[in-house]
Amino acid sequence: MSSGSAGLTVRSERRVFEGTQGFYEHDSAACAGPMRFGVFMPKSKVRVPALYFLAGLECSEETFAIKAGAQRIAQELGVAIVTSDTSPRQARFPGDDTSWDFGQGAGYYVDATEAPWSSAYRMETYVTQELRTLVEQQFSVRDDVRGLFGHSMGGHGALSLALRHPALFRSVSAFAPIAAPSKAPWGQKAFTRFFGAAQAHWMEHDTVELLKTRQFATKPLVDQGSGDKFLTEQLRPALLGDAVTLRMHEGYDHGYFFVQTFVEDHLRHHARVLST
Repeated sequence: MSSGSAGLTVRSERRVFEGTQGFYEHDSAACAGPMRFGVFMPKSKVRVPALYFLAGLECSEETFAIKAGAQRIAQELGVAIVTSDTSPRQARFPGDDTSWDFGQGAGYYVDATEAPWSSAYRMETYVTQELRTLVEQQFSVRDDVRGLFGHSMGGHGALSLALRHPALFRSVSAFAPIAAPSKAPWGQKAFTRFFGAAQAHWMEHDTVELLKTRQFATKPLVDQGSGDKFLTEQLRPALLGDAVTLRMHEGYDHGYFFVQTFVEDHLRHHARVLST
């Protein structure tokens, strides 16, 4: 990848497990300014499937790449991992940095409809169209098959976007997702600002509500720790019912030690689905 290719700036590239972990920046029309993302490219002579990872609250495009320890298995399986940022960082609005669970680092992977957020907080369009197209044009990844996974807020994003864009993502998984954001304080806070008080629009981005009329192309894998302090009030994965394979893990919390422990299972889940 050369610096400045098609408006893409290389921030860094490092060798890891025979592949390359890079971090990049580009101008985004969807998010009205520069956006950053990461790509792990395995060493390969052919184009590989890409897995798009959506991070959680307060995270960025670097969090999963640095903390999850996924590159070794991704190299073995021959899959790329694309890590998106969680929100626009340049466009600033009143109140976007007053709390950790809304605004900067908390875009919820939706396209806001309420001003002022609607001018830049368009993370659904960014992930499903802009970032995907850029990666498939600039990196040696396949454009016919891809997977989507995420953690916490990003787990919500992975599940809901897979249901909203069934033609795009063949495989899906999530770590500790916000299953029903319209029923969770985090989601209610964000959706009120992004969509206004009318809850009909909220339901279009709530996985549990979407499952009443839609289904996944393949059954997602969902992992959840029983020691997660957000389990009962915010996450509530049991509401997903039989639509997912839900695995409860005794004693694990919400953090990246939990993600590290089960990330290999998720990558192998995606690789199996994407190879069929």
